[in-house]
Amino acid sequence: MTKLVIVESPAKARTVANFLGDEYEVTASVGHIRDLPKPSDLPADMKKGSFGKFAVDVEHNFEPYYVVNTDKKKKVTELKAALKKADELWLATDEDREGEAIAWHLLEVLKPKIPVKRMVFHEITKEAIQRALEATRDLDTKLVDAQETRRILDRLVGYEVSPLLWRKVAPSLSAGRVQSVTTRLVVERERERMAFVPAGYWDVAVEMAKDSESFTAKLLDVDGARVAVGKDFDDDGQLKPKSAKEGVRVLTEDDAQAISALLSSGNSTVVSVETKPYRRRPAAPFTTSTLQQEASRKLSMNSRDTMRVAQSLYENGFITYMRTDSVNLSSQAIAAARSQIKDMYGAHSLPDKPRIYSTKSKGAQEAHEAIRPAGDSFRTPAQVASELRGREFALYELIWKRTVASQMADATGSTASIRLTASLDNVVGSEARLGVSGTIITFPGFMAAYEEGKDKKRYEEQAESQLPELAEGETVTNVEAQAGGHETAPPPRYTEASLVKTMEEKGIGRPSTYATTISTITDRGYVDRKGQALVPTWLAFAVIRLLEENLPDLVDYDFTADMEEDLDKIAAGEEDPVEYLGGFYRGADEKKGLRDQVDGLGDIDARAVNTIDIGDNIAVRVGRYGPYLEETKSDGTAGKRASVPPEVAPDELTVAKAHELLDAAMQEDRVLGQNEKGWDVVVKDGRFGPYVSEVVPDDAVQLTPTGKVSKVKPKPATASLFKSMNPDTVTIEQALQLLSLPRELGEIDEELVTVHNGRFGPYMRKGSDSRSLESEEQIFTITLDEAKDIFAQPKQRGKRQAQPPLAELGKDPVSGGTILLKDGRFGLYVTDGETNASLPRSEDPNQITAERAQDLLVQRRLKIAEQGGPKKRNATKRTVTGAGKKKTAAKKSTTKKTTGKKPAAKKASAPEADAAKKA
Repeated sequence: MTKLVIVESPAKARTVANFLGDEYEVTASVGHIRDLPKPSDLPADMKKGSFGKFAVDVEHNFEPYYVVNTDKKKKVTELKAALKKADELWLATDEDREGEAIAWHLLEVLKPKIPVKRMVFHEITKEAIQRALEATRDLDTKLVDAQETRRILDRLVGYEVSPLLWRKVAPSLSAGRVQSVTTRLVVERERERMAFVPAGYWDVAVEMAKDSESFTAKLLDVDGARVAVGKDFDDDGQLKPKSAKEGVRVLTEDDAQAISALLSSGNSTVVSVETKPYRRRPAAPFTTSTLQQEASRKLSMNSRDTMRVAQSLYENGFITYMRTDSVNLSSQAIAAARSQIKDMYGAHSLPDKPRIYSTKSKGAQEAHEAIRPAGDSFRTPAQVASELRGREFALYELIWKRTVASQMADATGSTASIRLTASLDNVVGSEARLGVSGTIITFPGFMAAYEEGKDKKRYEEQAESQLPELAEGETVTNVEAQAGGHETAPPPRYTEASLVKTMEEKGIGRPSTYATTISTITDRGYVDRKGQALVPTWLAFAVIRLLEENLPDLVDYDFTADMEEDLDKIAAGEEDPVEYLGGFYRGADEKKGLRDQVDGLGDIDARAVNTIDIGDNIAVRVGRYGPYLEETKSDGTAGKRASVPPEVAPDELTVAKAHELLDAAMQEDRVLGQNEKGWDVVVKDGRFGPYVSEVVPDDAVQLTPTGKVSKVKPKPATASLFKSMNPDTVTIEQALQLLSLPRELGEIDEELVTVHNGRFGPYMRKGSDSRSLESEEQIFTITLDEAKDIFAQPKQRGKRQAQPPLAELGKDPVSGGTILLKDGRFGLYVTDGETNASLPRSEDPNQITAERAQDLLVQRRLKIAEQGGPKKRNATKRTVTGAGKKKTAAKKSTTKKTTGKKPAAKKASAPEADAAKKA
């Protein structure tokens, strides 16, 4: 009897196969085999129907329409062939919601007529596989419902909101149920930093000595008034009301220097010595969240890399399943850890009873055990050193240490807190009180194996000191005192570790989505990295402002957390997915749903959304080509402009910095002279290279065709420099010659011939016909007779081999591919690699812009859609029902096969947040 076992990845398949007999054939689906298609890829008969907007029928129980992914068609064929040879099908995908959904999709596509068994395991070891073989179960359709509902929610949010961002902010942007609220976290922290006003304060540190031992004490209060420290100030630079009420004293520099001078010699008296017992418990075993946090702190690994390495360790049998929010350990794991503790650290490091940890997260649901080394006995880092290298070894070692330490004894010792007084001779007060604290560890316990890292705090506590033995009433010598000036610190930026921690605390997302969410907001340009810190871009400011002002629920932390809880209820069978989706999309209990919220927005002021005020009539504007500064004059008109350098973070763009950038931008424009109008002519450095331009005076006007003064300010004439010209040496004569273009040569066949310097080189134009020139110098030297000879020659089209692109026109917002201008067999055309659009003969190829190329591609796609699409796919529809019931409609067959195209996940325009997918 042959048993076909299907897992997600080839690596997992190889490891599982090692523990099964010859009667088992183990293969991999390589992740998901089906997903929702883009609406543009739907069959023609569905595009105008109820599936047309989302590939989900929102009018009939939110029925999704699935297609086999283009890159998985060959894999599905292979799986069907293997199934024909098998007597049983065993689905061994991961034990979480996504793994359950992958198993369901396999059943729907393969349609097996043989017995099917579902086996799950949280580690890939011989013991775990044997236990899984003996404890198979049916498919958990409730988990499938929850995962499918999540996917549909992402599609609804993405396809309703992303087009709004395209129209009002920039093309190719996306909104997501989790990514948008996560971006808001980062933006809000940067807003706090931008609004922050530093406050200055001083303190005094005194080095003291007893016999040969020295220690450092800090000034705590003067005459009973506590000396202010950083945490006594608000973010507006003022003392907090509570601190002010308590009479906290803010030392000036003069006060601090005077006290320092007095305490640099003489003695201090010990007035109290307080000793307390110290006890510290070990941290719980790793969850997905804490693993990502600790890998960031200790190994400088981002969340995405941490999960990639962890998945490799899991699939190769080194650790248990890596997507979990449980801190529980199985009895076998506890026994393995206690055995190693006794052997490696001694019986004294082993507590009398095993430690039992409970999950604090109210949404914990993914798996049933913490992340730990695999097996009923653990392999030490030394034992796996020959098999693992680099980051895999480092992460395994981290997991092993954390797991073993979690079952070790507490660290114990004592803490000493010492207070001293010294006379100030009534110079700035009569008496100073100083303090110092220290900890003595008498038994390291778990700290012998591992100590948890900590995120950087805004105001660090005083470092603990090694202290001599001191008694109350004893005198110590003041060796030296130093006054130190400080400024309060702004709220620290998020790192990946602290962002994951905050997401978990607020209930935003789930373990399987943390890494994907952070990767998404960085990949799509909402967040940059500055070392370990996450810095929002100005684009993120514009997007979050639009959502906060128009769709506040989508970036509300509690609303997002409630959605996650509702998904948990669906997974538990406590809520009906169709009713939930209906309430979310159409509304319920007099609360508007997403559809009505978006439809009722009205006109949004795009300029206001994309404007962030800096101060002093200066604002940052998010433009098509990046953020820039614009000054508004007293009459309300636009003044100076300057690009915002990418290295300048939002909180660093102060009013002073903005003026500096604006002044520098003005200085970069070299004045060459004046034109016949008396206007300055300058040389500039632009997006497409150096160019010359007129400077239009503020009082300049232009006339309408009827001779009236137009309300529109004249636009300056501009012209690109020739490649042979240097912006540092170009003359006013050359500039005026360039600004005079296009040059008129005369008429040929009663059509005017003009000579131009286009973006793609020099060329001539006669009506709708054009010809390229060999060099830029020809623009001013070619004669009408020479032009006649050139136009008399036929265009060389369709007679050449494949030619390189004539030009690149940026990224296409729909497909994400690079738009190229090409000369093909049937003439000039633009392409993004998937769609080709001919360039009309009436258009000049030298003047085509990225926007025009995008427009041509959109028109071509619409025409294809009207004709029923170039390709059709086989697919099935599925209805989401409550209580785990599934209804599968008849499969639609089509006459044409789908040719290979890039997977949708790679396309920059996919609006919804991508679900976390396993490779």
